[in-house]
Amino acid sequence: MHPGLKDGNMSTLKLSFKVNGKLTSLAVAPNALLVDVLREDLGLTGTKAGCREGECGACTVLLDGEPVNSCLLPAMKAAGREVTTIEGLVQEDGTLHALQQSFTDQGASQCGFCTPAMILNAKALLDKAPHPDEGQIRQALSGVLCRCTGYRKIVQAVQNIAQGK
Repeated sequence: MHPGLKDGNMSTLKLSFKVNGKLTSLAVAPNALLVDVLREDLGLTGTKAGCREGECGACTVLLDGEPVNSCLLPAMKAAGREVTTIEGLVQEDGTLHALQQSFTDQGASQCGFCTPAMILNAKALLDKAPHPDEGQIRQALSGVLCRCTGYRKIVQAVQNIAQGK
């Protein structure tokens, strides 16, 4: 049950939007946050609920290709729009997206909690600037906190894709 729902009698709103390329419609509480709809209603648990204050960035998803903190976004703000989660990057045959594979090959994740958000931020960057420099990469990743690494392998994983490796 979403935070804020005290009983089953609270009114709901119909939310229709694309999630990972598929049109999705469901009833949500007016105060539902996108992170909760994705995780609880749609089972897309790659989106992490960290601080719930927009500080850690672990809840990052792409909304119409732009990174957003889904813990701050009312779910209804996604109506009629396209949301991409980390699950949406994997191809139907199970092949990982190039960024996911690069993170794996580079050993760029340790606990993995921040990894989906890092990859989605990197994807948004590379979609706009296919050959970013290190500073651009670090800036794009700066909204996601990682407590396990020094970011070196994360940055290298993105650089590898930018350099066609």
